[in-house]
Amino acid sequence: MFKHDKQLLKDVRVEKANPTYAAMLTEQLGGPQGEMKAAMQYMAQSFRIKDVAIKDLFMDIASEELSHMEMVATTINLLNGHDLDAEGTQAGHIQSHVLTGLNPLMANASGYLWTAAYVNVTGDLAADLLSNIAAEQRAKVVYEYLYRQIEDQHVRNTIDFLLNREEAHNTLFRQAFNQIQGTGSTKDWGVDENARLYFDLSTPGKYFDIKNPQPPAFQNPDPNANPPKPPNPLIQ
Repeated sequence: MFKHDKQLLKDVRVEKANPTYAAMLTEQLGGPQGEMKAAMQYMAQSFRIKDVAIKDLFMDIASEELSHMEMVATTINLLNGHDLDAEGTQAGHIQSHVLTGLNPLMANASGYLWTAAYVNVTGDLAADLLSNIAAEQRAKVVYEYLYRQIEDQHVRNTIDFLLNREEAHNTLFRQAFNQIQGTGSTKDWGVDENARLYFDLSTPGKYFDIKNPQPPAFQNPDPNANPPKPPNPLIQ
């Protein structure tokens, strides 16, 4: 069961209308690395999870991704302004101005409609967690690209919040992955001789080896071990 709280997770504002950037930001509403994809993927994966704690984590993050969708859509609404302006949209799609009456379209920045093909579900918890870790990393990168292409400080504040939430989700999925070592597709990792072979097919040079393969694991950042990190150079 879901309940809708009319208060946004974080208030959003814009300095002025910007239809072109609205079309760009739509990438994170209905694109393959966007919020709709994340919400549907984590929810769909949760349906077969037997571990109560991890199932709860998936649903919590899926629910938050729905709130991110609402923030992104609200920002797109504000950026589209109050007047139809297809000619003022210089990049991406113009459907919001000729089809949906400025309502944000569930599509990517090029106008291709959202599809369930974006959703990755295997039923293997290890594989799904790795997929989610990668999804959060890719979403953060897209937000960084978007951040660099807008001077509107209100929009930048929204994007900064969202990309840092992607980091939080990434960290939580990594914690869950570390808890399931030796299960599912991580079981008996590297016991077969074929799992210990590296084919050096590029010459000269051999830079990697897997004589003692280990299943993937993650060390989460310790905020007490290091000083605060400097601003991310990708989003300056």
